Order: sequence, then structure tokens, then C-alpha cells
Amino acid sequence: MTLAVYLPLILPLLVAFAARYAVDHARPRAAVPGLVAAAALSAAATIWSLLLLFLTLFDDLPSMIAVNTRAGMRLPEPVPDWIAVTALVLLVIALIRLERDLSFRHTAARRLRNAGPAAGDVIVADWAEPLAVAVPGRPGRPGEILLTTGMLRVLDAEERRAVLAHERAHLAHRHHMAVLLTSAAAAVNPLLRPAREAVTYLVERWADEEAATGVGDRDLVARAVARAALATAGHPTTAPALGMHGGVIVRRVRALHSPPPASARWQLALLAAVGAACLLLEASATASFVDIVRAWLAGW
Repeated sequence: MTLAVYLPLILPLLVAFAARYAVDHARPRAAVPGLVAAAALSAAATIWSLLLLFLTLFDDLPSMIAVNTRAGMRLPEPVPDWIAVTALVLLVIALIRLERDLSFRHTAARRLRNAGPAAGDVIVADWAEPLAVAVPGRPGRPGEILLTTGMLRVLDAEERRAVLAHERAHLAHRHHMAVLLTSAAAAVNPLLRPAREAVTYLVERWADEEAATGVGDRDLVARAVARAALATAGHPTTAPALGMHGGVIVRRVRALHSPPPASARWQLALLAAVGAACLLLEASATASFVDIVRAWLAGW
């Protein structure tokens, strides 16, 4: 088979490059959809390429070998068998990682939805662990915001208002879907991990900006973000899950005290090019595989 079947496996390197730049130089509202689309297409292309490589083992089936023997011919072998077997192993690993990631997120969302009584769109849980998170709703139902008593104790009334505005921005723009898709993509192809980390950070920045606009006070949002981060510092199980480690918080606070970043058109163009390349390369690889199958069937 041609290089078209292999290139989609490394195209995520370009997505990772664009993601690293987007974190500090692109507007979150513009960068997140582009990163999500490019990551999802790259992951789908990875699965399809591995599947095509694995399917080239078809010529090693006993029935096909028998046909070869009777006809005194040798069917075309597009790739060495060890490559096809390696592709199968990688495909199985990717699908296992994908299932585990989706299962973990589903279980976590269900646990958070049942954490306590709801008052409107807010669930208050009597947990010492400080936590404020937007919980995606079930299909056809809006999401809710989970606030724990541990978090309520460390925020004043104005800071709570800022935090609620932040979490409502997450729900309004369905940021959980962006994080879910890029996390799933990174589970399929580890080269997409920078894209997952960038999207996780950028949706927080997006919600920060929405909250700042909603409450009309960027300093208040920065203070609420910083105080929430300090509250989670003593809870190692909470901080990583919320992306609340020190480096991220410092960047978010600095961003709230800085002018909005300019749009990075070249970065969005690169992501669009990666998506288009994935589609074109997979179309070419699929056409090559179809030609191989036709040759096999002709020999049959």
C-alpha cells in the first residue's frame, strides 16, 4: 500500500504543534472548535489506517492460500505481515483505551449528578472536598452545576457569583463535549495528548472570559479562580481532575489581567489543512485497498 495509509498516523504531530501555540496566542472561542475537529478527524483516520493495514492479512486466510495453491499464483501482498499484525495490536490497544476513557467519564458524571439535592441548576453536595464543576446532563436534559460545601466555605458571595457564571458558560457552550472528544482522540492516538491538554485549558479560559463579561469584573473572576485553586491545593484527588495545578492557574489569572489574544489565522488554517489531509489520504488509502481486494477476488 502507498504512504497514504501511514501518514495519518503521524499527522497528529501537526495538531499538537498548533495546540501548543493556541494555548497562549489564540482566542479560545475560535481555537477550541478547530482543535476538536482536527483531533477527532486525526483519531478517526488513525483507526481507519490501522484497520486497513490489519485487513491486508486477508490473503493469509486458509481459503485464500488454497486458491493460491490451486491456481499456481501468488496474490499481491501490500504490506509485510508483521506490519499488519502490529497494526492489529495497536488498534486493539486504541479501542481498549477509548472504552476506558469513555467509561470513566460516564461513571464520574453519574456520580456527580447524584451527589446531592438540586436547587434550580445547582447541586449542593455536603462534601469537605472543595469542588465546583459543570456536570453534563443526560440526553435531552440540561446540565447542572455541582458545588460542594467545601468550596462554598472558601468563597464569598461575589466570588460564588463569578464561579457560577464560569460554570454556566461551560454548560451553555457544551464544553464537556469538546473535552470528551479530544480526550477520546488522545486515547486513540497518544500524539494528540497536547491537543487534549490545550482544549482542557482553553475551555477554562473561554469560561473565564464569559464569566468576566457576565459579572462585569475581570478582577473578581481572577480572584475567584485563584481562591478556588488555593482551596484545592490540599486535595490531590480534586486538583488534577479540574486542571487546577499551579501553572495553569497562574496563566489563567495573568490572562484575565491581560488584553484578549489576537486571532491566530495561520493556526486555524493549519488545523483545517490537517483535517483535509486526513480525508484525502484516507480516501487514497481506501482506493488502494479496494484495488487490492479486486485483485484478490480476481484470483479467487
